[in-house]
Amino acid sequence: MTEFLGALTDPNIPFLRYAFYAGLLASFAFGIVGTYIVTRRISYIAGAISHSVLGGIGAGLYLQAVHGLGWSHPMYGAVAAAIVSAIIIGLVSLHARQREDTVIGALWAIGMATGLMFLAKTPGYVDPMSYLFGNILLLSKADLWLVGALDVLAIGLGVYFYNNFQAVCFDGEFARLRGVNVDVFFLLLLVLTALTVVLLVRVVGIVMVIALLTIPAAVAGYFARKLWQTMLLATLFCMAFIIAGIGVSYAYDLPTGPTIILIAGAMYLLLAAASRLWTR
Repeated sequence: MTEFLGALTDPNIPFLRYAFYAGLLASFAFGIVGTYIVTRRISYIAGAISHSVLGGIGAGLYLQAVHGLGWSHPMYGAVAAAIVSAIIIGLVSLHARQREDTVIGALWAIGMATGLMFLAKTPGYVDPMSYLFGNILLLSKADLWLVGALDVLAIGLGVYFYNNFQAVCFDGEFARLRGVNVDVFFLLLLVLTALTVVLLVRVVGIVMVIALLTIPAAVAGYFARKLWQTMLLATLFCMAFIIAGIGVSYAYDLPTGPTIILIAGAMYLLLAAASRLWTR
């Protein structure tokens, strides 16, 4: 740990500080939005959105390399793909429930396939593994600003519409009777999830997005009794998991994303086992 703390202050290793700051910033969005996702039980929708993001990333890289569009950052493509997927899935969930799982599965597969096709046609070798499994150590200073902007937007929406989202998550029918436009706020919640997924892709990758969106909130659920308490604790747990994951991966030369998820998963399993024993 001493070596890791020393590396954080080393001016010759800026990427480690960028990863550290990005993890702390993104934890706020993960804790808030992840709590909504766990409460509303829409983790499968978040999974479909995360996998469709690869299509936007691939398109951004392709336009940048082939057509010389310098502004076509892969993160912009990821945001666009995530939001479009969220809206499509949300509309299908609201108006065609019998086909919801089919559309979710189709978007999941089409997004991945489209991304891989774009990456295959992009000049030079583009390793899809860094996007599938993430590498927070590859974040640049520009990426850090973009993560911060998305983080502020996600937190702002999540906090400003707290009461509406809480009503939609716990009892949509009652909220509808009280005059809340449940459909609009459900779509907004999915858009919020889409923005958070884009943040997660840079930290742990597409494949492991669901874990960091749900595990901190699930761990917080063992200690909290109110929604805002779960959000607060989920944010703190997420920070702890990311910092510990970066430190362990740096010390033992391990991939950062999987290390973060394994630490988070181990904590959840320990708490689940302890809770079971306590109940008995």
